[in-house]
Amino acid sequence: MAISINKYLSYHGSALEMRSKRANVIASNIANASTPNYKARDFNVSDALRKISKLGPLKTNSDRHLVSEKSVGATKVQFRDPTMAALDGNTVEMAVEQTSFSENATKYQATLTFLTGRIQTLRSAIKGE
Repeated sequence: MAISINKYLSYHGSALEMRSKRANVIASNIANASTPNYKARDFNVSDALRKISKLGPLKTNSDRHLVSEKSVGATKVQFRDPTMAALDGNTVEMAVEQTSFSENATKYQATLTFLTGRIQTLRSAIKGE
């Protein structure tokens, strides 16, 4: 019985990619916390993953092709609404950014742990253990 590695890992692989992208967006917000008129940005990982799952798999001309998920195009980075903008127009709120970064890092690690388990299961099946 043939197994498609893309199908076996796709959703969680996309989740890992989305979490990584969100970490970069939040890190950019933190790095620009004192930049005048900088607008904090963010995106909803759950919405992005929902869009990816609706898109379905990419078309290939061979079952042996490994394809990248459509996840990069599915993210819509938006400006975050601040509870209180700074006088210089900067909307980065460090407490919000730090909390968001920690939460995202925890979910990234959980997804990575899950994927590691899936890969170990696949390796065991291949070895016949």
